[in-house]
Amino acid sequence: MMASQFVRKLTVFATRHRLKLLAVSCGGLFVTNAFCHVFPQRTYGKLYQAWSRGVPAQLSDKLQDTFQEVLKDAGVDSAQNYTAFAAFSFQPVSAGVPWLPAGVIVGIPVNFNSTDDEGKGITNRIVMINGRDINWDSEVGKALRESLTFSLDAQKFAIAREIKYLQSNSPVIYSLVGSVCLAGTYLTGVAAKQALGLYASPVLVRGFYNLVVAAMGLVGYFLLSDTVSHWLDYRSDHCTATISKNYAEGGIEFYDKVLARNRTFRFLLGKKGVEMYATNGNLFPKHWFRLKHAPYTSRKEMIENTLKDCWM
Repeated sequence: MMASQFVRKLTVFATRHRLKLLAVSCGGLFVTNAFCHVFPQRTYGKLYQAWSRGVPAQLSDKLQDTFQEVLKDAGVDSAQNYTAFAAFSFQPVSAGVPWLPAGVIVGIPVNFNSTDDEGKGITNRIVMINGRDINWDSEVGKALRESLTFSLDAQKFAIAREIKYLQSNSPVIYSLVGSVCLAGTYLTGVAAKQALGLYASPVLVRGFYNLVVAAMGLVGYFLLSDTVSHWLDYRSDHCTATISKNYAEGGIEFYDKVLARNRTFRFLLGKKGVEMYATNGNLFPKHWFRLKHAPYTSRKEMIENTLKDCWM
């Protein structure tokens, strides 16, 4: 009895203040999605920080200079809001919003210290795959070393695309997707319910309708989230490729080597690698209808078209 009264009161309260509750829910969802970009040092910084002998690894003077060059080439006005750190990853990562107090951080992989001649910065580190060390003198080891060794132009492109991604407020745009889908699903569901006259229907009918609307909203969120992510990826790559011809050529090399690296991982990881990577080096979707990031082959083709259109 008491439970039914509580549910009834809760329903009346939710109906009376539904727009306010919707606004609070959308705002809370946006804050949750954007939180890691509000405090990038405490989130992405700690997650991707590379370590060496128990202390955080430091970027070499060479990479610091490269980072400053890229900031200048990308047209960054407030360079003090951009901080680079040594990242434990195979390609650059980034987080933050330039106009917020915490600024942004860009993680540069330690393998960017390598040189084309000797692969230093890669071969002097232990890399374990499937519990075994990589033998850099083997054919597979040489192929992996080659795919992890980038020219200066490719390195600058990889760093610049992260800066362009942050410059264009991409984290804010992507964080809004969940809130937009939540508001859209609710408003569309209410409008359709009124049009169909379902408010006077039995509780079971209304409950089933609400479940269907929620399921459609969830699928819509997944599709819109991936679509926006792809658009942001392509936009960042295109903006970076238009900086100069060297950046465009560096972008083609960068994605060429990312695809080569993934093909090598496909071989090294065995069954797991076959499940994760396609034969061309693209990532397989983790879920059957989702592909969070744009395929590397498509991004490379887009840069090739940009090179032809802008610099040839």
